[in-house]
Amino acid sequence: MSNTTQAIIRLERLQRRYVMGGGYIDALQCVDLDVHENEYLAIMGQSGSGKSTLMNIIGCLDRPTDGEYWLNNERVSTMNDRQLARIRNQDIGFVFQTFNLLPRMSALANVEVPLVYSGKKRKERHELAIAALDTVGLGDRMTHRPSEMSGGQRQRVAIARALVTNPSILLADEPTGNLDSSTGEEIMNLFDQLKNQGNTLIVVTHEKHIADRANRIVRLSDGNVISDENTSEN
Repeated sequence: MSNTTQAIIRLERLQRRYVMGGGYIDALQCVDLDVHENEYLAIMGQSGSGKSTLMNIIGCLDRPTDGEYWLNNERVSTMNDRQLARIRNQDIGFVFQTFNLLPRMSALANVEVPLVYSGKKRKERHELAIAALDTVGLGDRMTHRPSEMSGGQRQRVAIARALVTNPSILLADEPTGNLDSSTGEEIMNLFDQLKNQGNTLIVVTHEKHIADRANRIVRLSDGNVISDENTSEN
């Protein structure tokens, strides 16, 4: 697909094979994909299509068996564990279906966690976390623990935590899966705002109404890209 902005992700002939007993499963067979700055991309597919495997490789949680993965002009596919950890901490913000918040910590402390790993000083961590919570509309809930917040508020904290390191990409896995339809709509509206502010978003989903919010939809089946289309909003 043609795009005038820089490709921050480039996947070339990406493959992922899992050995299962005496055989193997090709979760990804030969995936070529570019993702550009400020793009809002949805990755769709049924269970077993390869979308979770693709998400894990893009998020540096797994390695390809073969092929190339470039992120911000760095060759990720040959990095060691320490280099991959740096990419995960600095370049990719994760939003999970299950929130993954630490229950005994306040919203502010949860958002500060990635900054601790990146070595930021306490004052700077505090300021950046406050700004991230303000961005997602939770400036008045900073001292609340997850148990004192609604599902939508917990997901907003998770989004603030993903944004606090100013990552190149926000990667969301079924971000409304544990939310009711009204709250899910609020979270997707927030994603729209983040895209309009210049963020690059990749949302992995099996729900068409969620994918339709994106500007581009990539569909997977049996480990292959079967379609790659701009939406009517583009």
